[in-house]
Amino acid sequence: LKIERVFAAETDGKTSGLAVVTQASAPLRELAGQRIYFSLALQRDASELVRSTVIAARGIVQAVPRRPAPGSFDDYLASQAVNFELIRGRVLDEKRPALAYYRFCAAMQKKFMAILAAGIMEKKPELAGALRAMMLSQKHELNREQEELFMHSGTMHLFAISGLHIGVIAAGLQAVLALLRLPSWLRFVFGTAALWLFVDITGASSSAVRAFSMVIFLQAAFLLRRPGNPLAALAASAFAVLLVAPLQLFTASFQMSYGIVGALLLLGLPLSETWQAKWKFFRNLPEISWTRWQRALDFLRRETLLALGLGVATALVSAVTSIAFFQIFTPGALVANLALIPLASLAVMAGFVSLLSGLLGLTFISVLCNHAAAVLLATIQSLIDLCTQVPGAFFPASFSSRSEERRVGKECRSRW
Repeated sequence: LKIERVFAAETDGKTSGLAVVTQASAPLRELAGQRIYFSLALQRDASELVRSTVIAARGIVQAVPRRPAPGSFDDYLASQAVNFELIRGRVLDEKRPALAYYRFCAAMQKKFMAILAAGIMEKKPELAGALRAMMLSQKHELNREQEELFMHSGTMHLFAISGLHIGVIAAGLQAVLALLRLPSWLRFVFGTAALWLFVDITGASSSAVRAFSMVIFLQAAFLLRRPGNPLAALAASAFAVLLVAPLQLFTASFQMSYGIVGALLLLGLPLSETWQAKWKFFRNLPEISWTRWQRALDFLRRETLLALGLGVATALVSAVTSIAFFQIFTPGALVANLALIPLASLAVMAGFVSLLSGLLGLTFISVLCNHAAAVLLATIQSLIDLCTQVPGAFFPASFSSRSEERRVGKECRSRW
């Protein structure tokens, strides 16, 4: 097996993840070249597996169900084009060690986790875990209560490296590079390299890679002095991603990522612009004569209508995709996201400054930013907990086929 991804270990001496079969003995030779899920016991005193490591392993091979239950782990494996599992086995030998680059990424991930825990792990371990989960996509850092809260409320997307995280970090990197007075093309090169390094350190999940490609295409448009058309950048990003991995088209993650961003561009922005043109303050006063409080009130109006337009577009798409992929309907998500998205953006920015300060040896700034992020995350948790207590804000739902409807109707009539 050539290791592609390693999942967080739930017990000592065990490892699991995704790999590519490089060689198999008869009668499993046809598995060579296929992706496979593995769950194996490590050898005594063996080091943790890292991406690109090649190992020899023995265990039980079984097929992933052809029609897995929606939202199950088998459903996730099927979306990743994984057809077989290697379970109840053990690692026999390490055939080839990991590449130096991936060993560096693994070491930096541990360093990032230590930086994000500075100053808050001792007093608030649950908030330190939430910050690690948000910044590094380490969802296993969430405790059971947090996981259930975010899952049932449909807000687990806050802890997956996606467009929100990559966009905020890309803006932070460009701001830092601009302060160094670098030329635009150097800012693009260094910013792209640093942003990809962050994506790779966090595990290079599909959602993170897609968000990275969107940001890079948009920044490249500005660099080449082309019209900064977000929709064109979105289409180019989707084309590039599908060129490399065509099967992503059928995954829930791909459809939700591009569906929501497309809705923001095609519906959210025009909707907010229409509302802003329709609802204006001080129509009969020239703008040059406005006082400070009038300008502040107009700014608040514009930002509120922008957030509301984007929130409506996101809610319409997520209302369908949440039912289809996660069997949950979240009518309260529109109101919740109006507060959660800005708070989450601030938390990501605080985490970014903490990581940057920690790498520069400025521990006191990291501790300060960690405390700020912890306050924001505590506020997010409180708001979500409050929203889930509102009747009808979140409840289970699912789509059913016509045949299923007829079966249920027939069963009900027979019982009646």
